[in-house]
Amino acid sequence: MTIDGVVVGFDDDRGDGWIECDGARWYFHCVAIADGSRHLDNGLEVTGTRVAGHRGADEVSDVRPRRYEPVEPLAART
Repeated sequence: MTIDGVVVGFDDDRGDGWIECDGARWYFHCVAIADGSRHLDNGLEVTGTRVAGHRGADEVSDVRPRRYEPVEPLAART
């Protein structure tokens, strides 16, 4: 399952954080950040994959910033 949400807390010392999506909070660890950067800023819109976690609770893996493709204005499409 894909999770699209916002980073609402990231602790550099612990290397983990939380993503809020549709009112729920999902845990992620820095090793789950797709580009290997080990840090994400609070407020960053991200996407990831919900997976079974090591301690029984689901968490998010393959976390990456959401990228928006520019949309051509409607007037240009006619």
